[in-house]
Amino acid sequence: DIRDIFNAPDQEEAERRLGIAVEKYRSTAARLAVWMEENIPEGFAIYSLPEPHRKRMRTSNPLERLNKEIKKRTRVATLFPNEDSLLRLVSAILSEISDEWETGKIYLNMKEIG
Repeated sequence: DIRDIFNAPDQEEAERRLGIAVEKYRSTAARLAVWMEENIPEGFAIYSLPEPHRKRMRTSNPLERLNKEIKKRTRVATLFPNEDSLLRLVSAILSEISDEWETGKIYLNMKEIG
């Protein structure tokens, strides 16, 4: 149901679908219905973005990729003498990835929003 709400083509349709979902769960899962009413509309800010950005913003793919890269690079070292050494390695990895993001392929072209 939540995926269906955010797959709506515009905010008005998403709000309509949310209303249907809330009514569906109101009698069988009242707490869920209240949670949906209170929290899901926060995600409707996505509809202020251009259509091409919406799918990228609603997925966690970049974060999953980042975690996978950290895991891959820390697995090589296997043992760390202390927490600070692990933190230094992860910080270096994140710094390198940040540089790649700043100079690499544009994930979201913000000029389309302007």
